[in-house]
Formats: sequence, C-alpha cells, structure tokens
Amino acid sequence: MRFNYLNTYWSPETAQRAIIVSGCLGMAYTQLTMSPATIQYARSLGATGLHIGILGALPVAMLFMQFLAAIIANHLRYRRRVWLTVSIAQRLILVPIVCGPLLFPEISHMIWIWGFIFSTAANHALLHFCTPLWLSWMGDYLPHQGLSHYWGIRHRWAQWAGASVLLGGALFVWHSGWSVLSAFAVLVIAGAVFGIADVLLFLKVDEPPIHRLPEPQLWKVISAPFRERKFRSFIGYSCFWHFAAMVGAPFISLYLLVEVGMDLFQLMMLWTCSWVGGALLARQFGSLAESKGNRPVLILCTLFKPLNMIALLLVPHNPTLAFWLLIPVFMVDALLNAGIAIATNGFLLKNSPSENRTMYIAAGTAVSGLVGGAASIMAGATLAALDSWSLRFGGVTVNGFSLLFGLSLTLRVAAIFVARRIHEPQSHTTTIVINDLVGVTPLRMLRLPLGIFQTAEVVQKVRIQTKRRERIRSAVVHEEAV
Repeated sequence: MRFNYLNTYWSPETAQRAIIVSGCLGMAYTQLTMSPATIQYARSLGATGLHIGILGALPVAMLFMQFLAAIIANHLRYRRRVWLTVSIAQRLILVPIVCGPLLFPEISHMIWIWGFIFSTAANHALLHFCTPLWLSWMGDYLPHQGLSHYWGIRHRWAQWAGASVLLGGALFVWHSGWSVLSAFAVLVIAGAVFGIADVLLFLKVDEPPIHRLPEPQLWKVISAPFRERKFRSFIGYSCFWHFAAMVGAPFISLYLLVEVGMDLFQLMMLWTCSWVGGALLARQFGSLAESKGNRPVLILCTLFKPLNMIALLLVPHNPTLAFWLLIPVFMVDALLNAGIAIATNGFLLKNSPSENRTMYIAAGTAVSGLVGGAASIMAGATLAALDSWSLRFGGVTVNGFSLLFGLSLTLRVAAIFVARRIHEPQSHTTTIVINDLVGVTPLRMLRLPLGIFQTAEVVQKVRIQTKRRERIRSAVVHEEAV
C-alpha cells in the first residue's frame, strides 16, 4: 500500500532540489561518523592494525546486505516505509556505543573497541540494505535524460558539504581541548542529527511503484545481472578495482598518524582539502559521462589512481612538510574518486532494467564490496603480523605499510587494463574523450608548433567529423538493439 505521510508531494523540480540537499545532509552524517577521527578514536581504545583493517573492511564487507534488499524488493509494491524505518535505525545505531566509554569508564577498553566494531558492522549492514532500495527509487523517479549531469551536480554539492562539515569537525577537535573519546561522541551525535534530517526529506518525494518480475524465482532474480555481458564486464572491473584499492586505502590515515607523525587536526584538515578537490570537477564529470559514456570516465579516473600510493611511498616523515605536499595529491585523488562514483552510479541506473533494478544495483556493488572487504581484512592481518618488522636499504626504510602501498600500486596499474574491458557500446572511445578534453590529437602534437594553433575552420571540421561518427555509432547501436 502506498503511504503518503504528509498528504502532498513536492513537484519534480522541487524534489530534485531536495534530493541534492539530502545528499549534503547525508554527506555531513558520513563525514562526522566515519571521518579520520574514527581511526584515532579506535587507537585511543587500544586498537591494533588488525582492528583498523576490520574497520576499513566493514564498509564494503557488509555489501552482501544489498542482495537481501534486492530479494525483498521483488516482494514489495513500494519501498518508502521499509527504507525510512531501516534508515532511521541506521543513523542512530552508533550513538549509544560511542557514549559508552564516557558513561561507564570502568569497563575495559577492549570490550568497547569490539563493541564499536560490531556497531560499525551493523551500521554498514543497514546502510547497504537501504542503498539499492534508494537507488532503485531514484532510478524510477528521476528522468534518465541528463541523469549523469544531474548526478554530477548533486555530487559536487555533497563534496562541498563534506568538506565544510569535516573542517568544522577539525576545528572543534582542535579548539575544544577535549579527549578523543569525548570529541568523537559529540561528532557522532551531531552526525546523527544531520542523518535523520536527510532521511525525513524523502517524506515529501513521490515514489513510483516497483516494477516487479512477473515470476520472481530466486535464482533467476540473482543470476540475471551476471548473464548479461555488459553488466558482467562492469562487475569484473569493480571487483578487481575494489581489491586493488582496499589493499592500501584503509591504512592511509593510520600511516599518517603513526609513521608520519601527523596529529588529528592535521589529518582531518588534509581530508577536508581532499573533499574540496572532489567538488571542483564533479559537475564536469557528470556532463562528460552523460555525453561521452561512463566507460571512458572510469578508464580515465582509474588511469591516475596509482598517484596517491606513489606519493605515500615517497612522502617524508615530517608531519608539517608531508601535510603540505599531500594536499594537492589528496585533492586530485578525491577528484578521481568523484569521477568513478558518478560514472558507476550512471552505469548502474542507466543499464539496469526497471523490473529487476534493485538486484542489478546490488550485483554491481555488493560482489566487489565483498572482494574489497576480504582484501582489507587480509591486509590488516598482514600489517599486524609485520608490526615490528622493517628493512633499511640505504636511506629507505621498508615496513608493513610500504609493502601494502607497493602492492596496491601494482594492482591499481593492472586495473587500468581491466577497465578497458568494460562493455558499453554506446560510449565513445577514451581517445576521442581525451582529444575532446585536450583539444589536440597525437598526430597534431607531432606537427608542433603549427599543429596546435589551428584556424577556427579546421577546428569546426574536426567537430563535424566527431558528430558524424556519433551518428554512425548511434545508428549501429540502434540496429543491434532491433
């Protein structure tokens, strides 16, 4: 039964603006509850590398809950009531556990760290249960024409919100003078307020009914995305990419705190700057994915993702110098993450059928999440085992962090070739996209200096040829579809 809480719904234009605002509020919740302060909070409770590895794995390890949501969605008519109930519980679940060490200091910190781990697991499990329900709702509600462009605008505002809230959190931690346990509890409570506000906005957003399969047999529902070549190629890339990233990414904050010697304020300011970088070109990435396809955006962003691992391997163990050197690196890395996120969402929403959209979204993210979670846990166990091990070659010290970052770097380079195997017939080739961005072709570069400084007539001819290729490509795709 359709449930209208407030009797009337917003117009589509107003609802789209509200969805952007909700993205900002949701990002505020995420940054306050899952910020770099989480690592310092866990360390203050006595966490080791294994605990940090588990915490880093949980956001992706709990993605299997998306399959459960997809199965349940095929038996629902509307998603709103289930989504609202679970989302509100998810936004509040961390509040009691972070207040525990303050209210009951006599209890062992080791009990609280495992309690925090289990609460974080439940938090991500509920979050991932809600994600495919919400994305399928948006996929049915938002117009597909210009969807990637709209998603880029939403992502840009969410990135700015994340940067602003993280900056406020960093200043609070710095000026309050409170212990990490007390300051983090305040951040989580504030995050819960933002998170509840995010969820309540959707009381006024209309919801189309779910297009259920006529005979939702369990095996057919689950296996459908894997039988389709286009989706299978994307799942393969996503799995490999998550494995490559999660070998090193969960330990970046721990490395900067323990090895480089940054304090919590510097670390939070560094991540704040990274979110600013993610906001700078999010809208342009959305427009690029809309006009050229999601595949070339994924390839281009994956191409430059090894840079942050290289920087971490080379960064000096001087916290102030490292802070200033890593700011541009983290900004570029967040920019690339924004491109991958926008292209991934665009691929999932545009290439999933309405009848089984929730399962397609779950398959596109959950399988890779399980792979990435396993990689993070194994990397964390390795880091804990190598806690006191190090080798010195000349002036270079190699330890557990160096091995994980080096392995992640190697795998990220390999992921570039895996990204090229994504099947999206209607997208442009990466070379055409680069030419469009840079404005010159490789052959034109060889004819320097005359090749760069072309007349407007020649540039117009190139544009006409590109449009002609687009029409031919569209005709071929239409013929294949027929």
